[in-house]
This record gives sequence, C-alpha cells and structure tokens, in this order.
Amino acid sequence: MVTVKKPAKRKKKASLLSYGRPPTTTRKATLSSKATRTVIRKHHQLNKELARARADGDTIKADGLATEMVRQGGLQGYQQASITGQSSERGGDSSKVLMQWMQSSSDSGGQYRPSKPSQRLRLLEVGALSRNNACARSGLFDLTRIDLNPQEEGILKQDFMERPLPISDEDKFDVLSLSLVLNFVPDAMARGNMLRHVCSFLRKDAENSEPGALFPCLFLVLPAPCITNSRYLDEQRLVAIMLSLSFVLITNKVSSKLFYSLWRHDPSLSSASTRFPKVEIRSGKSRNNFAIVIK
Repeated sequence: MVTVKKPAKRKKKASLLSYGRPPTTTRKATLSSKATRTVIRKHHQLNKELARARADGDTIKADGLATEMVRQGGLQGYQQASITGQSSERGGDSSKVLMQWMQSSSDSGGQYRPSKPSQRLRLLEVGALSRNNACARSGLFDLTRIDLNPQEEGILKQDFMERPLPISDEDKFDVLSLSLVLNFVPDAMARGNMLRHVCSFLRKDAENSEPGALFPCLFLVLPAPCITNSRYLDEQRLVAIMLSLSFVLITNKVSSKLFYSLWRHDPSLSSASTRFPKVEIRSGKSRNNFAIVIK
C-alpha cells in the first residue's frame, strides 16, 4: 500500500510584521451617508429640545436630553459625522463653492494670486472642521480657524460669540465663513445676534470699494430646508433681514441639501431700526420652525 503524503501547508512568513504582532493602527469605521445624516439630524433635534426645556425652566427634561445627547456621542460625535459628510469622498467641502465664486468674481478675475503673504486676504472660519479644505489649499488666504470643540491641531478652541472684538481695522477680516454654523444655534434671536456680531469682524474700508466689489463679505451656508421649507423664513425674508444688517446678496446657490450664499457688507446701507420678529410666512404641517429674529 502506497502512502501519499499530503502537501504541507504553507506557513506565513514570520518576517511579516502582521504575523508577529497585531497592527498598531486600525482602519476607522466610516459612517454611511444615511447614518451620517441621521446622526446630524438627531443632534440638531436634541439640541433644539434642550434649548426649549431650558427656556421653560424644565430642569428634569433638560437633564434627560443632555444625557441623551452624550449617549448619542455629544458634540464630538456630531462633528465626526459632519467631517465625514464634508469629506472629499462625499464631495461635501462647502468651501469649494466659495472658491468657485471668488475665482469668477470681478475682484479676483479668476487670476488673483498673492505675490507676498501680506497681500493675502484675511479669512475667519467659524466652526472649522478641517485645515485641509479648498480655501486652505488655494493660497489666497491668511486663515484663522475657530471651533467650540476642535478636531484638528491648528483650530483654535473658541466660541465666536465670546471672541474679543477687533481693536483696529487691521485686526478685522475680508471674509468670514459661517458654514453650517447658524443652524446649530438653537434660538432664533441668538441667530440674529450672531449675524449682527459678524459685522464687527469685517473690514469697513476694503481696498476694492467700487460697484461690484466682493469684499468684505460673509459666506453663509445653511441646510436647504431652513430656506425652502421653513414656516418663518424664505429667501426673500432672508435678503430683507441681511439688508437690515448692511449685507447685500452677491450670489447664491441651492442644492438638494444646502443653501449657499455670499453677502457683501456695506455699512452705508445700515437700517438698524428695522425689526424682524418671528412671523409665519408659510403654513403647513410639514414645515420646520427655523427662524432668524432681529430686534
């Protein structure tokens, strides 16, 4: 009887690091687009309910909502979902729209490139998630980035509403970015105060002040339903609110998810006496309650 030897199993080479020890790093799990939207939507909803409970003095409900927000991942979980949603793989970097507008504007002519660092435009990015967005890569800006809970080095931990006011015009900015920041503020009046606060950080004497000039300006991005499906706000009312704060709409764009807009600040247009209370302009059970109040 002939015995047939089975071929020996090939051993993994011990020289490979993966064989001798576990990997020192693991690939981070990424959320699906649907899961990302769910996390962001849930956080906004809990944040609104928390603000309402605090305003009503309902401490028990407020504590419960705060605990639920922590269980859902808190601000850090929300920011991670936002970072995933704005990744290049998802095509979500909103600053690409700002760069497209700047490159096609009469101010830059699509050719503006600073020859000296001192000639760069000053940009304040509120709610910055990453140091590697389109604005950072452009070379056009001297960037200042702030956020309540920075996720990267180089982003200053700061509440915009508590940021010290500029002492001189040199300390102010040519561009201020509020991309998906205003909608995070849970109170309608606080949103109005934030927009008013923006004015204090924009330069008054821009180098290019002829008609059609772009600077100083505000880049404002909101979820599209804040404009298209709100009981209290539409594009016409937003334009009126912004005009009362001396902002003129330069251009805007509405996608299926986001409302992008660029506003030039012109103090000569100020009408500070104008008030915008919370007034229903569209009815319907499916409407959301997003509003901006100016008093």
